Amino acid sequence: MALRHRSVLRRFSHFFAICTLAFGLSAPSVQASAKNKSAPKAHVQAKASKKPAAVASKGERNGRQKQAAAPSSKKVAGKAPKGKTTLAKAGRQAGRAAVAAAVIIPERQSFGQMAGLHDVTDPLALKSSVALVLDQDTHEVLLSKNDHAVLPIASLTKLMTGLIISQAQLPMDEMITITQDDVDTEKHSSSRLRVGTTLMRGELLHLALMSSENRAAHALGRTYPGGLQTFVGMMNMKAKMLGMADTRYVEPTGLSSSNQSSAFDLATLVNVAHSDPLLRDLTTSPSYQVEVGERMLQFNNTNRLVHSPEWNIGLQKTGYISEAGRCLVMQAQVAGRKLIMVFLDSAGKFGRLADAERVRHWVEGSGTQLLAKH
Repeated sequence: MALRHRSVLRRFSHFFAICTLAFGLSAPSVQASAKNKSAPKAHVQAKASKKPAAVASKGERNGRQKQAAAPSSKKVAGKAPKGKTTLAKAGRQAGRAAVAAAVIIPERQSFGQMAGLHDVTDPLALKSSVALVLDQDTHEVLLSKNDHAVLPIASLTKLMTGLIISQAQLPMDEMITITQDDVDTEKHSSSRLRVGTTLMRGELLHLALMSSENRAAHALGRTYPGGLQTFVGMMNMKAKMLGMADTRYVEPTGLSSSNQSSAFDLATLVNVAHSDPLLRDLTTSPSYQVEVGERMLQFNNTNRLVHSPEWNIGLQKTGYISEAGRCLVMQAQVAGRKLIMVFLDSAGKFGRLADAERVRHWVEGSGTQLLAKH
């Protein structure tokens, strides 16, 4: 009789342990599901609300296929104990619950999108939420769209970085080594300039302005006399001297979304930078090779318009981070006029270039009328 009681107790203890494990596995899924109910539902989530169920069904089908392919447990070791079967079933249920509770993360919006700037229309149906086109000689505004909005400017920052380095008249043949301090910890972007790479200051400036090399730009600021903080201070001081009241810099690459400016301020910067022969030459260079150890690395311009015979570009710079969208500033001659163009927060990979083409065709098409005003 005592033996029978002990057997019943063992079975009850075993069953209690299985139940505890099963509920322990499913508890996190319930919590995740509760979090989803309390979180705001993004538009992307609403469209894809049926997707988790489909994923779960697919997972179930894959599970059944694997079970069919696996050798029968009866043939290998006889009938499995009931406790183990229950545990396996609980694990599968917990797995399906976890898949069903998966969160669909919406694509990150730019600052301009969040502010509703893309809702503003313009005659050319530009893809950029901010645009400014003006005559460099007369300062006449030919086209404007949200031109006083202050937004992140991404690698357009490097134009000020280049201006400070160029006007400092530092030796361009001085050797500078890329260090761990130059590695991007903001966006974790990649670079072909490995830690330990040593190049001349002039080479780093070329790569920063032409191919928007982040480690090159950071190394230029880090090795400026007085250090990085002194360099950033010089960037902000220069902006203030130029009357760029809406501009603020916190680092020399543009990886930080705290580097911000407006289209009018950037047009001012383009006008000043265009007066520097070195910046004109480096920003419009189609490609450039540097020797790194025993290798020759070729870098290309991030703006493919510099290769086009239809464009006469005197200075340019591109930029992109998710918070800023795709950006472009240029000085170019179109229909006999020197124009400064600023495009910020452009949607789509080629939106900013398409906007520049729209402006060029528009000015060329109405060039006679525009010139008749002067």
